[in-house]
Amino acid sequence: MATTFGELLREKRRAAGLSQRQLADRAGVDFSYISKLENGRLPAAADETVVRICAILGCPAEEFFTAAKKLPTELGESLVGEPAAIRFLQEASRLQLSQKEWERMLGELHGLRGGDEHKEK
Repeated sequence: MATTFGELLREKRRAAGLSQRQLADRAGVDFSYISKLENGRLPAAADETVVRICAILGCPAEEFFTAAKKLPTELGESLVGEPAAIRFLQEASRLQLSQKEWERMLGELHGLRGGDEHKEK
C-alpha cells in the first residue's frame, strides 16, 4: 500500500496500465516531472495537476491530497473568514477521528441540507 504521494502516483499509474510518458502526455506535463514525483525528488504536484492526473487515472483527488499531507488550495481559501469551520476541524483533529467516524460525519453533513445534491458524483 502506498504511503507517499509518489508511491501512490506510481501505484495508480501502473494500475491504469500507463507509462510515465503516456500519463505525462495526457496530463500536459513533461515525463521527467512524473518520474521526479514518483521518486520523491519533487513534492506533491500543484492542485490543478493533481486534479488532471486523477481524472486520467480515474481516482479521487482527495486520495492524493491525503498522501501529500496537503489541503487543496480552494479548501484553505474557503475556510478564510469561517472561524466556526476552523474550530470544527481543530476539534475533529484533536479527537483523532477514525476514517469510519469521518465518513459518518460526512453523511450527517449531507443530511443537514436534506438531499443528495452535495454527495460526490
